[in-house]
Amino acid sequence: MEEMIRALFAKCGLGRIGDGIVPVSGGLMHKMFRVATDHGVYAVKCLNPEIMKRPGVLDNYARAEALESILEENGIPIVPALSFDGRKMPESDGRYFQVFKWQEGHITDWDDISEEQCRKAGEILGKIHAIDPRDAGASGPELSAIDFRAYLETAIKKESGIAAVLEENIGLLEDAQKKLNDARTRLPALEAITDDDMDPKNVMWDKGEARVIDLECLERGNPVASCLSLSLQWAGTVNGKYSGEKLAAFFRGYLGAYDNGFRSYDELFGLAYVWVEWLEYNLKRALGTEGAEEDRKPGETETANTIDRIRYLHSLEKEICAVLADLPALSK
Repeated sequence: MEEMIRALFAKCGLGRIGDGIVPVSGGLMHKMFRVATDHGVYAVKCLNPEIMKRPGVLDNYARAEALESILEENGIPIVPALSFDGRKMPESDGRYFQVFKWQEGHITDWDDISEEQCRKAGEILGKIHAIDPRDAGASGPELSAIDFRAYLETAIKKESGIAAVLEENIGLLEDAQKKLNDARTRLPALEAITDDDMDPKNVMWDKGEARVIDLECLERGNPVASCLSLSLQWAGTVNGKYSGEKLAAFFRGYLGAYDNGFRSYDELFGLAYVWVEWLEYNLKRALGTEGAEEDRKPGETETANTIDRIRYLHSLEKEICAVLADLPALSK
C-alpha cells in the first residue's frame, strides 16, 4: 500500500514523501493514512476495492462529489476531498483514493458527546437540508426486503458464529423490518441534499467547532428520514447510552436552521430500524458471500453489535416517541 501511495502522490504532484506514511483509524470499510510531504500534511483514504467493484458505485461517488462541491459553495463546515484534474477520486495501480488536507482536531468519544455538540450537529444537518429542498413527487418508497430466515439457514449450514444470535432475534428483526417499511410508506414527499453518514464518527471537533468528514454518502434523499436517524445516533442509541436531552438538543439545532413544518416524527419511529440494512451487509461479510476472507470476523462482530442496537432501540421505543411528540414546543 505504501508504494501505491507514493506513486499516487508523485502522480498528483503533492510533494516528496519522507517516512511520513502512518496508518490512522478510518472506519470499517476503508483504510486511512496520514502522509507528510514537503508540501504539507494530508489524509489519504484508500477505498475498499471490493466496494469499488459494486455496480453503480462510481456513479454514486461522482454524485457525492458534485454535492460536496455544493456544500463547499454554501459554506457548510466540511473537510472536502482535493480535486486533481477535475477528479476528487484519483486512481493509482488500479486502486481508487481520496486525498484531504490534514484536519486538526478529534472525533468525539461516543460515550462523551455533549448536548451542545448534539445541537451543533443538528444545526449543520439543518443547514445542509436547507440548501435546496424540493417536493419529491408521488414516487413510492423503496422498501426493505431482507430474508433473515434465509440468512439464518445459511449460518446454520456453515456453522457460523452468528447463527445463535441470529436465531435468537429472528422475530425481532422481522418486526423491525416491517416497522421500517410501514414508516417509509408514511414519509412526507420531501427531498433535499442529505448526508446519512453524518454520525459522531464523521464529525471532527477543533476548539469547539465542528467539521464534517467522509462525505461519500452525500445524495438527494428524504430530510425527515435523515434527521430522525441521525438524531437518534447523536442521542446515544448506538452505544447504549440514550439521552432524551441530547435528542431534544439535536432537534433544537436542526429546527433552528431548517424548518419544513413537519412535526410527526413520533409516528415514524420505525425509520430508526434502518439498521436492518446495515445488518444485512454485515451478514454477507460474516457468511463470506461478500468481501474478502479477512472481512468475515469483522462482519461477525458488527452483526452482533448491530443486533444489539436494534434490541436497544426496541426497548426505548416509548421513551423516544415521548420526546419526539414534544417537538412542536422546541420551535416556539
